[in-house]
Amino acid sequence: MNQPHPPELQPLRTNDTLTILVGTVLWAVALIVLLVVQPDPGQRWWIWTCVSGICGGLFGMWFVRRRDRRRPPSSEEPIEPTTAIL
Repeated sequence: MNQPHPPELQPLRTNDTLTILVGTVLWAVALIVLLVVQPDPGQRWWIWTCVSGICGGLFGMWFVRRRDRRRPPSSEEPIEPTTAIL
């Protein structure tokens, strides 16, 4: 049988900067909690894990903003969702 091909999927538009910012803030909150609680000397590596998460988030925000500046402008056409499975 000849069945029609389903339409090509369009990429989702997401707010990557907001997602990275929320993750970075969560790492910062965890760091503040650890600095207040003062874990045992054997568990201090958690502090450096939080610092690494914050640094990774800051790098991620820089990278995503740089990527978005270099991306060609999109067509801004609304994407019609497909509700039927073909």
